[in-house]
Amino acid sequence: MNGQPLKPWLAPLALIGLLAVMGFVLPAYHHNNMARILVLAVFAMGYNIAFGYTGLLSLGHALFFGAGLYAAGLAINQGGVTAGLALGLGLLAGGGVALATGVLALRTAGVSFMIVTLMFAQAGYLLLLYFGAFTGGDEGFVVARTGRVLGGFDLTTDGPRYGLALGLFTLAILGQTAIVRAPFGRVMVAMRENSARAQMLGFDPFRTKLIVLVISGLYSGVAGAAYGILFGYVGASFAAIQYSILPLLWVLLGGSGTVLGPFLGVFIMFYLIDLSSSYTSAHLMVVGVALLVLVLFAPRGILGGLRKRWGTWLA
Repeated sequence: MNGQPLKPWLAPLALIGLLAVMGFVLPAYHHNNMARILVLAVFAMGYNIAFGYTGLLSLGHALFFGAGLYAAGLAINQGGVTAGLALGLGLLAGGGVALATGVLALRTAGVSFMIVTLMFAQAGYLLLLYFGAFTGGDEGFVVARTGRVLGGFDLTTDGPRYGLALGLFTLAILGQTAIVRAPFGRVMVAMRENSARAQMLGFDPFRTKLIVLVISGLYSGVAGAAYGILFGYVGASFAAIQYSILPLLWVLLGGSGTVLGPFLGVFIMFYLIDLSSSYTSAHLMVVGVALLVLVLFAPRGILGGLRKRWGTWLA
């Protein structure tokens, strides 16, 4: 044993430890922000598994996030279920919708796949608006406070909220690391690099990509459910096109196909928007310029460039 198999786990574990310490020292404003970032990073990890490691350029992930969000919110408000069960329902909703979408969308590839997933996401968003009397439409609805309790902890307060967000993030990033380091992870990368050659080696592209899309949907669904439970709001805007584009931007910014890239991308973009909006109403222009500079000078993303220089342990 030379310790080499442990090396890819060091960076995620170090990040988890740092985030755990931050939970005790952050002021209230940043405490709440970090909880949001951790949940959105789980969403970004789901996208990274599909796009970063397998090459599935999707514009439909808002559908999976929204499915988890609404499954949890409606289950609490209409069914009176507990937060734990609502998280499980959100997980299953994201994975189930991803499975149904993938069975049809994966009959296409490349730009066609991107367009088909976008169409599915838009159809889901329009359905939420059409059934606004039930879903709340654009106005949405507030998740009942009685359903935002887990194991006796009130998730509307800073400590338990951050604790659940960190726990979910920990499971997600360790799960992502395990997936990409496993033999199946190598198959995912083979599909990304050359699907036809991978098929010649005996791997079924449709089956592999469908499994990947379902895993990605599970991540997205549980992230949506957690977002609704922790922050108490469910609305159709979370299923709009921007929530399909955002995870793509987060992954590209942090580093596509890297374990820590999704978190880094969400963290930087969140605070870039937060800080720039304090000085100008054109904060999205600031984000656009930052992304343009990134594409020109660091096309692999921040961690993608570092990985090229320092080694594949960041993969």
